[in-house]
Amino acid sequence: MDFSSGRARLKQTRLVGDRRELYPHSLQFYLEPPTENISLAEFESFAIDRLRLLKVVENLGVSCVRSSDSYRTKLEAELRKLKFPYKALAEDDYEARRKDHISHFILRLAYCQSEDLRRWFLQQEMDLLRYRFSELTDNLRQKFLEHVNLSFEPISEDLKNELANDLCASTPGFNATKVKELMFYKVGLADAVDLFRARKVFIKDGFAYVPLKEIGAIVLNNYRTKLSKALALTARSLPSIQSDERLQPLLNHLSHSYVGPDYSVQKNTGKISLEQIDSLSLKSFPLCMRQLHKALRDNHHLRHGGRMQYGLFLKGIGLTLEQALEFWKKEFIRGKVDADKFDKGYAYSIRHSYGKEGKRTDYTPYSCMKIIMSSPPSQGDYHGCPFRHSDPELLKQKLQSYKIPPSGITQILELVKGMHYQLACQKYFELTHDVDDVGFSLNHPNQYFTESQRLLNGGRELKKELSNSGNSQQKSNCQESMISNSTPTSSNTTTDAELEGLEAYFTED
Repeated sequence: MDFSSGRARLKQTRLVGDRRELYPHSLQFYLEPPTENISLAEFESFAIDRLRLLKVVENLGVSCVRSSDSYRTKLEAELRKLKFPYKALAEDDYEARRKDHISHFILRLAYCQSEDLRRWFLQQEMDLLRYRFSELTDNLRQKFLEHVNLSFEPISEDLKNELANDLCASTPGFNATKVKELMFYKVGLADAVDLFRARKVFIKDGFAYVPLKEIGAIVLNNYRTKLSKALALTARSLPSIQSDERLQPLLNHLSHSYVGPDYSVQKNTGKISLEQIDSLSLKSFPLCMRQLHKALRDNHHLRHGGRMQYGLFLKGIGLTLEQALEFWKKEFIRGKVDADKFDKGYAYSIRHSYGKEGKRTDYTPYSCMKIIMSSPPSQGDYHGCPFRHSDPELLKQKLQSYKIPPSGITQILELVKGMHYQLACQKYFELTHDVDDVGFSLNHPNQYFTESQRLLNGGRELKKELSNSGNSQQKSNCQESMISNSTPTSSNTTTDAELEGLEAYFTED
């Protein structure tokens, strides 16, 4: 894939003509990488949208039953909103199919860099394919199977009648009438191992007789194998990609990028007093910040990682520079740091994080993914994500001390076991606020605080700030772009604002 160096408005960035023959189906296994030229603006835009889609897939996979109407309705709505293919019969969705194809390969580049990233990407792409395959009609499923070279042989009516009793006995939920109505395929046992283990198919002479509705399991297994190998091959090819200085910053940070509201400036700046912080930490801080606050109060000190994570969070909830200096100084001098040492050393870093020293960079509070993917805490550190970096037994003890009910602790630990750390934090929010469904996807500690305050205050005050905070992405954070000539010519569109927000995040360190 080649990239142009300039950025113009997205509607002007198409550099090739229509090539509709490349996408005969709305569904694919992504076997061939795209070869056309695209602009960096399109590259970023496609990557952001697919990342958002996969985050929704992850969230729905835990909060809804995958075969439920609610799951299908919400996922289709997201596919529509982000302009990905959602109806297989649509003949005019070339742009959506093209976006689907290119965006998959962009995220494949970003998510092949570690085992954890590969595992997460593979699971979400599998769930997305499962949903889209289930939405195909029987005729389109057959065409898709042929398209991806899974042309399993449908058995004849004579053979089906001959095996009718065995098919009824071996296929759960089937009767003679259903067997007569449905199409069955003769599939090699190696391709149907999962169905065989689940006792869902009839086996004879080394072949499985699979009903059409179960063929999805074989498709998914085949896709998993191909994508796993492709991710491994992509990881080995990364050095050649990383030599491109235009793409290196994007690929390095896409795997833990944050594209939500910008919390570096809040409308409630100065509205929170220092006396409120202790009580707010108990009711409106996410677990990571509650842990840092307690460690600071207990030890009267935090190491650099903890100071950066917690200090920027406090900045995001409304502490002014003057309040921050007072807050940290009062706590540190209660420990082993005297006032003079604080003023000469620590005060500079606090002013620096507020954009008052050095390059005058107005640093942004850390997002969940930045915290999760950053270096884990070592002995004596308290930064990081407790759901990601804590031993499960220690996490369980901490949750018990916070009066989380046993059933809730079990749910959280299950999510942690499945590496759904943000969803575990979301469940913690639900349990501590006594709500069944938070109604949002949690991506940022400051989002946790804002939503908590909105809920506890009945939607007052912070509701207005929430609506305004999304627009704050458009402001310039006085940060130099890492991609030359990549500033959009217009910031009036939602997409341009999102791209600026992504660049700002990439350069915040």
